Amino acid sequence: MNDTATLAESTLSPALAAADGAVVHVKGVKKRYGDVEILKGVDLWVGAGQFTAIMGKSGSGKSTLLGIIAGLEKPDEGNVCIMGQNLDGMSDHDLAGLRRRSIGIVFQGFSLIPSLSALDNVMLPAFFATEISAEQRRQRACELLEQVGLGERMKYRPGTLSGGEQQRVAIARALINDPAILLADEPTGNLDQETGASVLELLLNLGRVHNTALLMVTHDPDVAAKAGNVVQMKDGRIIDAHA
Repeated sequence: MNDTATLAESTLSPALAAADGAVVHVKGVKKRYGDVEILKGVDLWVGAGQFTAIMGKSGSGKSTLLGIIAGLEKPDEGNVCIMGQNLDGMSDHDLAGLRRRSIGIVFQGFSLIPSLSALDNVMLPAFFATEISAEQRRQRACELLEQVGLGERMKYRPGTLSGGEQQRVAIARALINDPAILLADEPTGNLDQETGASVLELLLNLGRVHNTALLMVTHDPDVAAKAGNVVQMKDGRIIDAHA
């Protein structure tokens, strides 16, 4: 999951939350690449504001599942519903609109545009948000950068920021459209232990403030220990899920 194409475009009418309170509902999802079956019938339910950690060894299907939930990949079988909307059959245009309105994504590798300032990187996903003005977009981006502790570094480009600061910019960018769901693929994986712990606390605090559901892939048991729900994956299946 490192596609900056998820950062923009399209419009879609607001989605309504599912009647059962789920912001993410995955049912019987299977995915193959050639002869290799990556996901083998995965079921997953995530409620509003819930922090769910997905754990498992490399190759267990964690990142593939996250990509399917984001609408970046299509399952071969099964269904994914986001905010009550079934992704099956949606056009690329409408999927991009759903991502823009309802899903924020934090990548392990930051995926910032080097030539843009921190402020411009944060504003980028809202560029096609016609319901807000350019001034409102800028104001919200400034507020988010203040919240992540980068109020004094808004004009800095990524190359002049530390790894932890770049990840904070990426988190602010993911929240610019006030998504109901935040997907994070090893967001602390490229950071030292102290910086990673700080970024995790920031994600959790912002999730509480914005009532955002956080679905995070991680190898770190200390990260998973802070989750309200922990999902264990092995060989393309969920083998355990517990609070």
